Amino acid sequence: MNLWLRLLWALWRARRLPAIEPTCLIERSMRVWPGDLDINGHMNNGRYLTIIDLMLVEFFVRSGFARIMFKAGWRPMSGGAVITYRKGLMPGQRYRLRFSLAGADQVWNYMRFEFLREDGVLCAAGYMKGAAVGPQGLVPNSESYGRLGKRFDLQPLPQAVAHWLDAERAVVAGG
Repeated sequence: MNLWLRLLWALWRARRLPAIEPTCLIERSMRVWPGDLDINGHMNNGRYLTIIDLMLVEFFVRSGFARIMFKAGWRPMSGGAVITYRKGLMPGQRYRLRFSLAGADQVWNYMRFEFLREDGVLCAAGYMKGAAVGPQGLVPNSESYGRLGKRFDLQPLPQAVAHWLDAERAVVAGG
């Protein structure tokens, strides 16, 4: 299935599923399609992150963030991801993708994701960070959550995210 079709499907499905709170875990059952494969015959490492983008679309729509972002003229933006691969996903194989908010700071929301085989074996896991961007730059979470009618409180970051952010600063500094 073409990724544009998957995007349209994700949008259509998200609009029909119940609304969620930003703190809810969402889970989706998926399948590895032929276009997801790499030269080794399993799901391509880059495809995992593309699938995460589709799950992020569902999260934004179902939580209400998509509506308030577009109404305000903001755009969703990914600021990076860290992922580790443990087991390959093979052609036609079904898997579950779990996706949830793991923490937040003044502007970034850190999402945890896990790709699990049907037998529960972890295939890949990681974190991605996302934010809303407006004409003036990154939108504070207090403003975006406020427009959603939610109170924003800083959420503690998992230790893995704190280590990732330290490594990210070192990479940007050239160290």
